This record gives sequence, C-alpha cells and structure tokens, in this order.
Amino acid sequence: MKVTVVGAGAVGATTADNIARKALCEELALLDIKEGIAEGKAQDISQTAALLGFDTRITGSTNDYSKTAGSDVVVITSGLPRKPGMTREELIGVNAGIVKGVAENILQYSPEAIIIVVSNPMDTMTYLALQATGLPKNRIIGMGGALDSARFKYQLSKHLGASPADLNAIVIGGHGDTTMIPLIRYATWNSIPVTSLLSAEAQQQIVADTMVGGATLTKLIGTSAWYAPGAAAASVVQSIVRDEKKLIASCVSLEGAYGQTDICLGVPVIIGKTGWEKIVDYQLNAEEQALFNKSADAVRSMNDVLKTL
Repeated sequence: MKVTVVGAGAVGATTADNIARKALCEELALLDIKEGIAEGKAQDISQTAALLGFDTRITGSTNDYSKTAGSDVVVITSGLPRKPGMTREELIGVNAGIVKGVAENILQYSPEAIIIVVSNPMDTMTYLALQATGLPKNRIIGMGGALDSARFKYQLSKHLGASPADLNAIVIGGHGDTTMIPLIRYATWNSIPVTSLLSAEAQQQIVADTMVGGATLTKLIGTSAWYAPGAAAASVVQSIVRDEKKLIASCVSLEGAYGQTDICLGVPVIIGKTGWEKIVDYQLNAEEQALFNKSADAVRSMNDVLKTL
C-alpha cells in the first residue's frame, strides 16, 4: 500500500505524520514545489520511527511526480492557506490552477488512485478535481466534513463535560463559515440525544461556534489550522486503506441525493477501499433541507468562478 501527500506545508506534513504514526501504508511519498521542504520533512518524520515504533518508508521530493508512482491514495493539500480576513472564495483563482495541475500529474503515474482533496475552497476544489480528471465519482473525496464534525464534537464536549470520543455528531453542507450545517438534532452522547441535555441557547451557541471554528483559529494563529485538518485527512485515508466502512461526512458528487445535482457537497457517506461507497440519507427536516439548499447555492456561486478562469 502506497500513499502520497502533495503539499508538505503544515497541513500536508501533519497529514503525513499521522499516516506514518498509524502505519497506514508501507510507503509514503511527500511532494512539494519548494526545494528541499518535502525531503526535509520526510527525514524529520522518518527519524521519529525508532521512537514511535512504525516502519513506514517515507520519501520526499521536489515536484518529481515519478516518485509518487503506484499510489493507492493521494491527499492533495497544496495551495495557498487562508489568511486573516481572506475568504475561501478569494482563494479560487490561485488554488484552482494548482489543484488541477496536481491531479493531472498524479494520474500520469497513479491512474487508479483515490484522491482526497484538502485544498481550499474545498468544495469547489473537489468539484474541479472531478471535472478535470474525469475519474469515477467514488474516487474523488473532499475532506471538509471530517474536520468540521470533529470541531462540532469539540464544542459539544466543552458544554457537556464529555469525552469527544463518546460523542456522535456530524456536519454536512459546504466547508465554509456560512455554509456548513451542524446537525445537532442527530448529535448523541453515547446514544443520548444532546438536545435533551442542552438548553436551546447552548445548542445555538455550539452550532455558531462550530461554524466559525476555522475562522477563529485563523485569527488566533494568523493562518489556517493544521493539527486537526491533518488528523482529519489521515482518518479518511485510514477508512480507505483498512476498508473500515466508516460513516464520514465528506464532500462528494451529488446526482439527486439531498435534492442536489451537478455539485460536490458534504453529506454522510460510507468510505472503504474503493473510495466513497454510498450516501446515507439522514432524512432532513424542512428547516435542515432549506439550509442545505442555501449552502448548495453558495457553493455553486463559487463553482461559477471556475468558468471565468
């Protein structure tokens, strides 16, 4: 099993580190356009092997896609990170060219790879990757929902005084501050609905804080977060390489599901060895469906920018 991570910045390197620590593959390739970055971080991670007890072979290279040949899974993290005050929409012009080029180069050497898109704006970049490569839809997965759901569980855990590991909660819709939809109606603490444990005000606060989770960190640290995004990307890789069939909110191509077509948007899906295998219908109520439709409209407006490039 071979996994490639394209982009050796903070998110890419953290993704690679998580993959190595969990021994998710025999070979891990790290690629970056900046001279020496991928090589250096590959060595740094490799030097933890004796301390952490993994045997994954890690190689780094500067823009040499031949080193990625034969990859089963490829994680694309490359692109500009979001800066304070910068919207995801503003990233489209620059990151679209990067993601398109990366996907096309990867497929020259790994035509059977499953591609996980992390680059922002993630929903639009996932849609672009699908359109540019022509791959079967199940082999293109946007990572955003896994991260947003983890942030949702974090907010719930603070209010409940609970372990995040005991919480089940999911975020659907776009991976953006105004487009994501934390489904608090479905959130549970070891099967107990959290709506029976929290006041209406607390529920509203949790949802609001979840939605600005990324922007909050950007303001605090001056750039996009990397620990949680890296762990989230690695969790999607894990469900694929171990064929875990986990239900993970992911940005995938919709062809009628949740009332939407010709769009990639976050919905609950089962992820296994062939990529995403099926969409799970959560039976949204009228309010939730309206929010989902509004989210789809916003993502479509970003996708329309691609037509002008």
